[in-house]
Amino acid sequence: MDYTQLAEKLVRFLDLKYKPVSVKVVKKGEPVPEGYHEPDKNLRHCQSIMKARKGESFIIPADKHACVVGASSLGLIPTPEKVASGEFHYNLGMFDSVEAAAEMVAKRPAFEPESRTATVVGPLKDAKVEPDVVILVDRPETIYWIIPACTYHKGGRVSFNSAAFQATCADTTILPGLTGEINVSLGCFGCRKATDIENDEMLIGIPFKKLEEVVNSLEKLYEGPLPKARQK
Repeated sequence: MDYTQLAEKLVRFLDLKYKPVSVKVVKKGEPVPEGYHEPDKNLRHCQSIMKARKGESFIIPADKHACVVGASSLGLIPTPEKVASGEFHYNLGMFDSVEAAAEMVAKRPAFEPESRTATVVGPLKDAKVEPDVVILVDRPETIYWIIPACTYHKGGRVSFNSAAFQATCADTTILPGLTGEINVSLGCFGCRKATDIENDEMLIGIPFKKLEEVVNSLEKLYEGPLPKARQK
């Protein structure tokens, strides 16, 4: 299936509120994808995702990323000392100590510093380069159906990894890219403060290499149990 077919099926089977978002983190040495424009103003990674779900596409080089926490985890810049030490997050009042904040940063999933040059985000249907991950932002019931789609053939259980910060960068872009597995996030302080994500919305990151299998399984669910569960 091409990008448009994948996007259209996701929207139809899940009744998505927003467009599925394609995310590519460009590695150093890779050619810069053509056909994208830089944002007029610097953007946080979370802000770019929320804009992309409504139809906008961007290429965002390191110097256009507005959040040093996200940019450093994405491998675009070195981690600033205030972030690594825990001082930055402690000062936001979200941790009891600098040490607790530093422990969160130390355990976050991240790409090697300065190993990436830009992020490319936009609606999946408009993608001009193969994504690393596809992110969905929607209601919990909608996001839920990705889980049975992932366990449709092999069963088992699905594990999620999250923290109080970095929902779009660490949780749903980097972690699925590193592990090859889906990951769910309830959102974070940063994205809930800096974007228009609704209080009743959450996120899921799906590795692109698994997306066609997920969509095919969703189609089976759409033909039976999914509409039955929604008949209330």
